[in-house]
Amino acid sequence: MHEEALHGYVARGATSFPQSIALASSWDPALLERVFSVAAREMRARGATLALAPVVDVARDPRWGRIEETYGEDPHLVSEMGLAAIRGFQGAKVPLPSDKIMVTLKHMTGHGQPEGGMNVGPAHVGERELREVFFPPFERAVKELPVRSVMASYNEIDGVPSHANPWLLNQVLRKEWGFKGAVVSDYFAVKELVGRHRMFSDVRDAAERALKSGVDSETPDPDTFGALPELVRAGRVSQAAVDDAVRRVLRIKFESGLFENLYVDAANAEAKTATPDAIALSREAAQKSVVLLKNDKGILPLNPANIRRLTVVGTHARNTPIGGYSDEPRHVVSVLEGLQTAAKGRFQVDYAEGVRLTETRCWSCDEVRLVPADINRKLIAEAVETARKSDVVVMVLGENEQLSREAWADNHLGDRASLDLVGQQEDLARAIFALGKPTVVILLNGRPLSVNYLAANSPALIEGWYLGQETGNALADVLFGAVNPGGKLPVSFARSVGQLPVHYNRKPTSRRGYLFDSNAPLYPFGYGLSYTTFDVSAPRLARNSVRVGETAKVSVDVANTGQLAGDEVVQLYVRDDEASVTRPLIELKRFQRVTLQPGERRTVTFELKPDDLALWNMEMKRVVEPGTFTILAGPNSADLKSAKLTVSAR
Repeated sequence: MHEEALHGYVARGATSFPQSIALASSWDPALLERVFSVAAREMRARGATLALAPVVDVARDPRWGRIEETYGEDPHLVSEMGLAAIRGFQGAKVPLPSDKIMVTLKHMTGHGQPEGGMNVGPAHVGERELREVFFPPFERAVKELPVRSVMASYNEIDGVPSHANPWLLNQVLRKEWGFKGAVVSDYFAVKELVGRHRMFSDVRDAAERALKSGVDSETPDPDTFGALPELVRAGRVSQAAVDDAVRRVLRIKFESGLFENLYVDAANAEAKTATPDAIALSREAAQKSVVLLKNDKGILPLNPANIRRLTVVGTHARNTPIGGYSDEPRHVVSVLEGLQTAAKGRFQVDYAEGVRLTETRCWSCDEVRLVPADINRKLIAEAVETARKSDVVVMVLGENEQLSREAWADNHLGDRASLDLVGQQEDLARAIFALGKPTVVILLNGRPLSVNYLAANSPALIEGWYLGQETGNALADVLFGAVNPGGKLPVSFARSVGQLPVHYNRKPTSRRGYLFDSNAPLYPFGYGLSYTTFDVSAPRLARNSVRVGETAKVSVDVANTGQLAGDEVVQLYVRDDEASVTRPLIELKRFQRVTLQPGERRTVTFELKPDDLALWNMEMKRVVEPGTFTILAGPNSADLKSAKLTVSAR
């Protein structure tokens, strides 16, 4: 049985963790390993042996509704988070332990930068960009862990859909990387070689091309592979090719222990689902995924002693979304419920809906209907009157599962041409800010939004993404200071769609500038504030010069210079100063999240290996070229201090 598990097992009653983009904001691979260990335990207890996860697509277009399913825009961050998820799901060796399941790497490849930001659109990238940006998370997973299943992507690259691309699946994946497992199709994707890509008029032709290109298994139904017996008899497909595909699928079953453990025990499955430790981990994961974007005049954390009445505003404060690829957990703690629990016996909590976004939150429903503006105008007026009586306002804005999702059909859309807040949410914000009350804005959403007005005018701004079933408790912990936020953005925030692409690891000739507008992102990759302050030193090299093929050791000091304990993420970047092909201005190569007490200082040491300094040269060979490299360290991709490393020839 294959099952979905992007942020926990997608099954009724299972534990729901923060969505992938939120988990990436934790910059904490060890946390992800624990999260997906729980997901695997719950899945295996119910009989699942294969997860259609993790998504290790590098995502570079926030219009794409599936960006929430990813670990962000950087290949190193995506790789580290993906590897952690795999270790959680299946461990580091096969055969699998009894509480683990096999993973499926999704989606190979280029899926995260589709034309127009629309799902399944062509990916206009060349081989060098594939190898530098989109391949690394897949390559590292295949080479470092016993991955046995990879899913081909819907999109095409240079005129060739992935399900019909023997160079991608046979040459690169199998021969170059040594992949021994099975390639599974995405849902209906082989049939789409006929209906969507319009390469063939006959499903038999699609089946022949897909199998010969390296696809071993068709999901979810045999729409085209049912023709394989006929194709073998006709001599169009060899028996050996079918045997190879069968052998790869059987290997997954044997290494999963499927034949030794045919059935599961229902009572045992129930006992292993949504256990207290799983719920506590969901809360911890949500706490660590919160990103503080703004905190003017130290409005946060809120002091309950100074509050008599607090107003919570926002339809999704009460009807709290948890993101796509979710089922119904046993209980979702809404933002309102979390704040009411925290306030009990201390102050009063009022609620106003403020603005309603869509008629429903139904992720699987095709039609999306926005709530009429006249209804929202009345709700805004009511919210203003309720908030007028309060000491503090907490306003929840953003999106829901209908506004950022997988667009899996022409009548089921989820991508957007705008990154602005939907509907009358900004009107609500203006009306609430006009009251002059201390106001905290919480964003719950699936994609990075162009919240320019909120960035300029909100006293405090939090990016929460979708935080899972413990959303309300985790946000209350952050708002009242029980938890000091330490998350960092895994994607850059654009000011508008006109800036796209806005990823941080850009080439030197990009972003000369715009007339009448900034070319800088609203918030840079790796950004996130804390209730305390930190100082991150310039990197120190153990040796200023190394030879090609040697490792460079780098140390960075980080100090908590504030009054509260907190977490900082030390980020290490590299720039190749001169090269035979153009190189990004900076590239993330290492990171570490550390917890420091007030006044505490720690030295973090990283090792840069030859691969971290390598490039794909004119002959498309991966080499380290002698020369100088700038090594940079800091708390985000914009605030960096540097040192020089010289790499000499052997």
